[in-house]
Amino acid sequence: MDFGFTEEQQEVQNLARKILTDQVTPERLAKYDEYQELRFDRSLWAQLAEAGLLGVAINEQYGGMGFGYTELALFIEETGRSIAPVPAISHLVSAALPIQKFGSEEQKECLLPAAVNGELLLTAALMEANNEDPAKPQLSRAVADGDGFILSGSKTCVPFAEQADRVLLSAATDKGVVVLLLDPRAQGVTLQPLKVSTYEPQYQVLLDNVVVAASDVLVNVEQGAAAMVWITERTIAALCAHQTGISDQSMRMTASYASERKQFGVPIATFQAVGHRAANCFIDVECLKLNTYQAISRLNSEIDATTEVMIAKIWAGDVGHRVSYASQHLHGGMGIDRDYPLWRYCLSARHNEMMLGSSASQLAALGQRIAAGEAFCS
Repeated sequence: MDFGFTEEQQEVQNLARKILTDQVTPERLAKYDEYQELRFDRSLWAQLAEAGLLGVAINEQYGGMGFGYTELALFIEETGRSIAPVPAISHLVSAALPIQKFGSEEQKECLLPAAVNGELLLTAALMEANNEDPAKPQLSRAVADGDGFILSGSKTCVPFAEQADRVLLSAATDKGVVVLLLDPRAQGVTLQPLKVSTYEPQYQVLLDNVVVAASDVLVNVEQGAAAMVWITERTIAALCAHQTGISDQSMRMTASYASERKQFGVPIATFQAVGHRAANCFIDVECLKLNTYQAISRLNSEIDATTEVMIAKIWAGDVGHRVSYASQHLHGGMGIDRDYPLWRYCLSARHNEMMLGSSASQLAALGQRIAAGEAFCS
């Protein structure tokens, strides 16, 4: 049995890699450092839309390619490999996919074609202060107002909230969890910019009696919590795919440097300690890739993947951490030189490690599942 990617999947990945390799360079990334400019390359975003990649997992009737989550993850991996300044995960995975899965036909017709061609930007508010479980919102509440809701509370670390046209979020009600599409420019919404290590535009979203119309209710209280689990697992798996690209590129950048950098008249790659450290990075990256695409494959087939997603996120955090340290070590002082691109990969790897649950928190949750007989027990 062939467990490799299909020809079509490889074509999607190669298309993404070609565009991103051509367009994302250290020189172009440098202009976003220290928030000199908004870290959003709209020209690149438009090229990705023109190539059809913004609709890779969107049905053809809405202007997409009609592929699945696996193809989308391969595209996300390439954005990690290039650390492209685009909102691929928040727009495509955390928002567009849920709209296609749970939205009404009117919502799909209104939002998805424009999201595919790049005219409309979507994002999602999945985190609250001291709460990384979007299925159990604690700081955001919604009160029924006819067929709509009045929303109050706060969300944090919301990517591209100010630039987005709709923000997907969950809120607690007296009867359960509701999933809403928030207009970030609605009355009662306040956006406070946050500074993060990757320079991605993120915001704290404050909500003060914000009216959300019935047309912007994505999932009602009966299925809201389950929908947020569906969204969260796919977002975490996408972070793992992004981390795979980051870690793989860091490893290859380090191998290339070690084969050229000479000490005592010979390349440092010939030193046994250097070779062993690099080999460990290769093993780590391959293990991360296997665990990530095991989870992605199950999610693509709509098979329960809670345990696999947890395992992949644990690997993503640990591998990103170890590969970053090894890359810095083997580069010596060059690794932290701001004129050399490695430091951006290290910061991005750390960012992915901490988003939606660190390795430690995921490991604790996995342990609870095993103890409860919900994983690896029959």
